[in-house]
Amino acid sequence: MPRYFTLAQAERALPGVEKALRDALVFRSEHQKADAEFREFTQNIMMMGGIQVDHGRVNAIKSRKDQSLVSLKRKFEEIQESGCLVKDLDAGLIDFPTLYKEQEVYLCWRFGEQAIEFWHGVDEGFRGRKKIDAEFVANHRGE
Repeated sequence: MPRYFTLAQAERALPGVEKALRDALVFRSEHQKADAEFREFTQNIMMMGGIQVDHGRVNAIKSRKDQSLVSLKRKFEEIQESGCLVKDLDAGLIDFPTLYKEQEVYLCWRFGEQAIEFWHGVDEGFRGRKKIDAEFVANHRGE
């Protein structure tokens, strides 16, 4: 059963979620760089017939790649364990489940926004975002 947030609960959780998301984006970037370096290095090895392999360098790149992936997964899990849903890591989209008129909907936040100001239906996604107004606040609830 999902956790349902009130707007106030989601706003209190937001600083921690934002930090975890920021960390996840850094780890993803580190992983992508290490992966590109690893691919380039292995391609060079293949082109040279596999001779003169610098095993220390290969192991260091692989270690960076693996560790950044482990750290990325950990941050992703940290965000989800808080009850939020990571909808798009690249865009920094996070949804907080809530109940509005007894229907599950999402409070929607995008990385860089100062506060949670929008909501949308479960099937609507980012394009269906609506501004949170007094009527929404009065008719939504959390756990």
